[in-house]
Amino acid sequence: MNRQRNTGRVTLASIAAMCAVAALPGQARAAGGPGAYTFDPAATAVRGAETNADAEELKPGSVYRSSIGQGQKLYYRIELDDTTNAYVSAVVVPRKAGKVAYGDGITVSIRDLDDTRCSSEDARFESAEFPRPIAAYAHRTVEKDSTTCAAAGTYNVLIERESKATSAQDAWDLELRYESEPALKKDEAPPTEAPENWPSASPNPPSGKQKRSGGSGYYDATGLDTGEWVDTIAPGQTRFYRVPVDWGQQIFATAALSNSNRSTEYLGNALAVSLDNPVRGHVDDATLSYSGTPTSVALDPLPPVAYENRYASASDVSAMRFAGWYYLSVSLGPEVAEHYGDTPIGLTLKVSVRNDAGPAPYQGAAGIFGVSDDDRDMARNGLSAPQAGNGDTMEMVAVAGIGAGAVLVLGLGVWTLVARRRAVPAAGGPPPLGGPPRSW
Repeated sequence: MNRQRNTGRVTLASIAAMCAVAALPGQARAAGGPGAYTFDPAATAVRGAETNADAEELKPGSVYRSSIGQGQKLYYRIELDDTTNAYVSAVVVPRKAGKVAYGDGITVSIRDLDDTRCSSEDARFESAEFPRPIAAYAHRTVEKDSTTCAAAGTYNVLIERESKATSAQDAWDLELRYESEPALKKDEAPPTEAPENWPSASPNPPSGKQKRSGGSGYYDATGLDTGEWVDTIAPGQTRFYRVPVDWGQQIFATAALSNSNRSTEYLGNALAVSLDNPVRGHVDDATLSYSGTPTSVALDPLPPVAYENRYASASDVSAMRFAGWYYLSVSLGPEVAEHYGDTPIGLTLKVSVRNDAGPAPYQGAAGIFGVSDDDRDMARNGLSAPQAGNGDTMEMVAVAGIGAGAVLVLGLGVWTLVARRRAVPAAGGPPPLGGPPRSW
């Protein structure tokens, strides 16, 4: 009987593994439609409080889901020591059909209990006035010879929403992240002056286009490295990609739309391109108008990743303060469908990462603030984080040389065999081991 039970468990485990393989991120993404955003499934639900005394605590290294209504000011809290740099980001996800206007958005700030603001950043819908995920972050950094936000204790995370009266008034979803930066090496101190000049000429990526299908959120963003990548994008859709950029490296990116024979209608700011850093802090963005002919737009030249970038007054330079995965999102306005139809339009991304990788300035493991060999492999092979996580299961099935359908047949066959072995024996036969048969 014990052997039969174990066989059943193996069968169930096999079927579970098969289901894990069958439910690939791309399939789950497609089920949500072109406007769906893929939230991190590990996110914990948290409710923002209207008074800081009632705020729920966020833990470092964690992801949360929340929401914010029109005009709300919501508090969360974090507990900090007197040495660690902390970053809290918010991804805003309005409903696909909801209307947004220029200037709508949120402000994220970290404040001490005296309401002194440590830092803040806005995420706003500007010239591209259509709903899509946008992100912003705030940080508490401990600076030498500064007492501002330097004490250990409780800090408030405040998220404020503003929307015009003509905009949709329904709640926006939020995806919140809290990350802590590793401590610096004790035997060396990085420069404290931000760079003023850096190479601005974008190098040409290697020739030869390759297909890569973008994800539907930061969680399942598709890995890219230096190259020319071909995809499609539908009206109302946002595609997510991520590129590993190590210490001392510089990223360049260009997005191009192909032509369409359906119309020549001019649509201003039809495409929005955004770049965010490893903690979802906004780096740079660009918009592109469309009139049915091939067109492209490039992000501004950005400095190589360096710790001292944080001392720059310009936010795009300051955001290039650590290595890791940098996220590219590309959004096509829903109004494109009115003149060009719902058919996806060809999208090409040219990505270049230049310079050799340098050492991390941290005394311990860099974590998400660094680039590993596995990260480079994921980018080279076009894997998202969940696809890489499913790699062991995929390899198991691939080695067996069978597809998911064959796994189902095999599982059902084993299950049938188990049931037969547990059946009541023919008259005069020996009783089954362990007593009479039991139902599952």
